[in-house]
Amino acid sequence: MSTVKVDRRVDHSHHFNSMDQEHEAGKQGTWLFMATELMMFGALFVGYFIYRGKFYDAYVQGGDLLSWKIGGFNTLVLLLSSFTMALAVKDTMEGNNKKAFTKVLITTLCAVTFLVVKFFEYKGKVSTGLFPGFGMWNPDPSLNALPELKLFFTIYFIMTGLHGFHILVGIGLMIWLMKRLKNDEFSPNYYTAVEGVGLYWHIVDVIWIYLFPLLYLI
Repeated sequence: MSTVKVDRRVDHSHHFNSMDQEHEAGKQGTWLFMATELMMFGALFVGYFIYRGKFYDAYVQGGDLLSWKIGGFNTLVLLLSSFTMALAVKDTMEGNNKKAFTKVLITTLCAVTFLVVKFFEYKGKVSTGLFPGFGMWNPDPSLNALPELKLFFTIYFIMTGLHGFHILVGIGLMIWLMKRLKNDEFSPNYYTAVEGVGLYWHIVDVIWIYLFPLLYLI
């Protein structure tokens, strides 16, 4: 006996005139929110370049103390997560919530992997006395020769820590999406939430694409 799939969302919310208007409002709201996030990170990038110009040697030394292999691995993880998130949006637009659930799950696992790797990277810096603060100290005298090295790691922990917080928020959003996907709440007529979370995740990934070379490579 065949079953007919019922679209659980066949009408727009009461405060919109149509589904198209609701969809566009959701997209514009997400872009507006992400614009504020980009301005915040933009200010940090400006500060990074100003102090890098003033204390070039300390910044080069700080970059040498970071593992480009760890940063590169996390970059690949986030690129994979962006790919699977884009596929999840496509699957939802085609009405295949089951496939989209799997893609969002993979994206979530990638995000968790990123944070786990970052935790051990942070742990290594803290254990060697490179965490910024009044007690920052390193037994290697060559690392104490440049006091501006503390400034580099202060900026490093602020920028990567803020980015990590956005990753954590993204994980929460994807768990919320998976719950709704499991309940089959999306369809080709309604996938605004999936597209919004996807946009958020892509912006978070793009920010890391800039953080990685600035902090780890140059």
